[in-house]
Amino acid sequence: MRMNKSTTVTGTVALLVGITACTPLAQDLEATAESPDPAFGTSVVLEEVFADPREDDILSAVDAPFDEGHPPAHIDTAGLRSGGPPPDGIPSINQPRFEPADSVLWLEDHEPVVTLDFNGHHRAYPVRILTWHEIVNDTVDGVPLVITYCPLCNTAIAFDRRVDDRVLSFGVSGMLYNSDLVMFDRQTESLWPQVHGRAGVGHLAGTQLDFVPVTMVPWSQWREEHPDGWVLSRDTGHVRNYGRNPYVGYDEVGSDPLFPVAREDDRLLSKTRIVAFPSATDSVAVVTQAVAAVGAITVEVDDDPIVIVAIDGLASALDDISIAEGREIPWTRSFIARVEGQDLTFEPTVDASGAVTLVDAETGSTWNSNGRAIAGFFEGTQLETAVTIDTFWFAWAAFRGDTTVISE
Repeated sequence: MRMNKSTTVTGTVALLVGITACTPLAQDLEATAESPDPAFGTSVVLEEVFADPREDDILSAVDAPFDEGHPPAHIDTAGLRSGGPPPDGIPSINQPRFEPADSVLWLEDHEPVVTLDFNGHHRAYPVRILTWHEIVNDTVDGVPLVITYCPLCNTAIAFDRRVDDRVLSFGVSGMLYNSDLVMFDRQTESLWPQVHGRAGVGHLAGTQLDFVPVTMVPWSQWREEHPDGWVLSRDTGHVRNYGRNPYVGYDEVGSDPLFPVAREDDRLLSKTRIVAFPSATDSVAVVTQAVAAVGAITVEVDDDPIVIVAIDGLASALDDISIAEGREIPWTRSFIARVEGQDLTFEPTVDASGAVTLVDAETGSTWNSNGRAIAGFFEGTQLETAVTIDTFWFAWAAFRGDTTVISE
């Protein structure tokens, strides 16, 4: 049975010696491990629900993903590939610490943060940290959640990490599937491709996690909206060059993914940015730039009208060597366009500054890009956030070949 110990910086470097470090991140783990992180401010653990212990006498899919003793797999195991680092070589954050948003001075206005608004709690997870850890096992309002980020797919997704009577905690397996992060749970050591949110191999194969909405927005936007929110601290217990992008130029739209994928789809270039709906039965991919060109569009997914808003001004995390200096790209938010059973039809307006407002045809109410009515009949009403992911086309198409593409 594999030991489930947190890997220290020294241990990470030692484990990387003698293996082929395939990804740029694996190479940088070794290169920057001795570089001290700048001093961080006071940080606190906000709350914590402890995960269940490792379950005995269960065959580990981390150690033996191809063993015939596992239950039937829900992925083609031939598509599993080593990304370079071993299990926990990219260390998850298991007891996250946070700083008050109004005290954070180390983030730049346009740089990306993954944001969570959950039961009235507001948290931001800087991509400059997620790039180096990929998984944060957090607890919000008493609910155990996991926030994940795959740089190779540019995909941020959050899940409820409860399964029946288990509370799971997740780590980075070091494997990839369709060039996507493969997580493992520390209780059964099953393997979970991130985009699916479903265990693909191991004791829990076929088990589906519940998705929780998150969005990636510029730091200044979130700070303005939630000055009383909390920001994931650099006080992670690990030394990393937070702010550096190990994948310089990776998001060139015509470039290929770093690792092969099971299914290629030439309807769009591989690195075209899209908005997709991971928890939906209907497979739909909306080209982000098409939304940005008009400010917002509405699509129907599983009989729900979803309004997607796109605004320029987010620094790409995968362009420049400095994440904060990445070229500006659109960022999106998506909402269910329905209030008290009434479907709404929106007309977007983009002002000279690039800000987007929406007016619904049914009542003439005006809505901001955060899904809140700011004038009119519905003033003060907040639209429900839809579960979406911003990702690269290749990643979505590899998992959902039946997808409908909306490009205008």
